[in-house]
Amino acid sequence: MQTQQVSPQVIAEIAREVVARLRAEIEPAPSGRTAHSAAPAPKIAAAPRDGVFATVDEAVNAAFEAQKKVAAMSLADRGRIIAIVCRVCNDRREELGRMELEETKVGRLDHKILKLTNMRFVLGVDALHTEARSNETGLCIIEHAPWGVIGMMLPVTHSVPTMASNAINIVAAGNTAVFGPHPSGAKVAQYALQLWNREIERELGVPNVFTTTTEPTIENADQIFHHPKVALLCCTGGTAVAQAAAKTGKRVIAGGPGNPPVVVDETADLDRAARCIIEGAAFDNNLLCIGEKEIFVVASVADAFIAAMRRAGAYQLDAAAIDRLTKAAFSFEGGGGGGCARAHVKKDLVGKDVAVLAKAAGVQAPSGTDMLFGETDENHPFVVEEQMMPFIPVVRVKDVDAAIAAAVKAEHGYRHTAIIHTNNQETATRMAHAMNTTLFIQNAASPASLGVGGPGYFSHTIATPTGEGITTPLTFTRERQMVVCDAMRII
Repeated sequence: MQTQQVSPQVIAEIAREVVARLRAEIEPAPSGRTAHSAAPAPKIAAAPRDGVFATVDEAVNAAFEAQKKVAAMSLADRGRIIAIVCRVCNDRREELGRMELEETKVGRLDHKILKLTNMRFVLGVDALHTEARSNETGLCIIEHAPWGVIGMMLPVTHSVPTMASNAINIVAAGNTAVFGPHPSGAKVAQYALQLWNREIERELGVPNVFTTTTEPTIENADQIFHHPKVALLCCTGGTAVAQAAAKTGKRVIAGGPGNPPVVVDETADLDRAARCIIEGAAFDNNLLCIGEKEIFVVASVADAFIAAMRRAGAYQLDAAAIDRLTKAAFSFEGGGGGGCARAHVKKDLVGKDVAVLAKAAGVQAPSGTDMLFGETDENHPFVVEEQMMPFIPVVRVKDVDAAIAAAVKAEHGYRHTAIIHTNNQETATRMAHAMNTTLFIQNAASPASLGVGGPGYFSHTIATPTGEGITTPLTFTRERQMVVCDAMRII
């Protein structure tokens, strides 16, 4: 496969007109960290060709017409669309990150900005390839064809980043998409989608490559699922939406839940392990599905590891503070405390800053602290549940075999992500086999599995229940074969 990068051809007069229009609509926001410093989101001023429609039928039909043109494009021109998505995400990263934090009220501004710059790690047209097989009977050529219009559901945790990484994947493969954003992240998704469509139409003449509706309702999501012109569904978020999509009879690519465990054994570099765990678990206040959620450390090095966590900047909670935080973070069936089997995560503290959690725990962590941690047993709600908060429980276990067994139990068979810190390769291999997760990371922070500080590649959709893993352009293609018998043979 031959690919090339083509610089966008900018016509000066149109560029000046577009810049003037965007400046009139958008007032740059001041910098800051928290949701309280974020500027109000600009109003959506939808033009007929900006991709935001009143009804699902209008949105799907517009994407359907655009897909015919995208499918006919050269890979170089599809690459130009991808370049536009990446450029807008990067150039407007602070504005879009600020808008998303203001609307969703979860996560951290600095990390929301970083997620938008990470679009450069998403695979594009370079992932596509042609295969060929030949023998004495003839030649078989295998190509990867687009599906058409793809219906895509977005999570509240990463609204624009998920939409952007999916947009890159699907356009590379020759598809278009109609997006169903989460109601709490819909405005910023609509706004980013409009920015992409305007630039795509200006540079390539194709409107409505990405579409959505003005109102993100359950009814609209259901219409997207069942629309006859939607060929494939991709759901990133909760289990319920994936289950609803599966009932349509269409093929579904679904991201699932995760509760990634970390094992630290007696051979690990403890200071490195502590730094990596904090880096991964604290990212966007632990909203990432791949983020470290609970630690099982071998007892012989537990005290030294806890000291390493403190040196790395994490703030340790005692048993009483953990109990107060647990009561604030979970509800329990039947009232009162109760066992972990009856615990349910409240939304109040999900994705909130360390200072908010510390207050709930009745303590005051030093300014700039990224992570809280403390010791619990392996049946504690913070171990059992995917809690998505910048607090991580530490459980002492007698040896690495017990640690691996506890990690398998805590992961619940989701087959999502698991992490180990060890310098014993046999131990790492044994845990990898036992966990059987989509992502397995050794001696690194969890984002290394997505190409951030590691050799992987990036996407915000990790399809664990349906088996595709980290999505790529090939995920959104149909394999087609052309067979030529008794011809086209070189030997």
